[in-house]
Amino acid sequence: MSGPPSRELTRQERAAIRRQVTELCANYDSRDKLCRPLDCPCYMLHKWWTGSFCRYFREAVLPTDPALESAVTDEDTSLKQKTCPVCGKAYLPTTSQAYCSDSCRAFARRKSERERKRRIRQNQG
Repeated sequence: MSGPPSRELTRQERAAIRRQVTELCANYDSRDKLCRPLDCPCYMLHKWWTGSFCRYFREAVLPTDPALESAVTDEDTSLKQKTCPVCGKAYLPTTSQAYCSDSCRAFARRKSERERKRRIRQNQG
């Protein structure tokens, strides 16, 4: 089973990949500029073509930027991400979570509780 044909990455895609590797990849050693598990220069820093990606990068780092993931993998990742109803931020849910963070969940819970109490008071008086 073969995927879409590989293509050359744009300058912006290469820059975004380099930024993700240096800022987010747990396997990247910024001091030695090496991939820790492989003990060699990071393959993803000098990537020019779509196609094969470091498995850790593809599974753990690339999903943090859904637009880039969609562009370089030719997959529609918009179905995976959700929009937080409180702050409007797009996020990738780890479970069936409805909010992007604990603070948004707490904010929504407080708001819901206020509305519920208001309805109870209106019905009593």
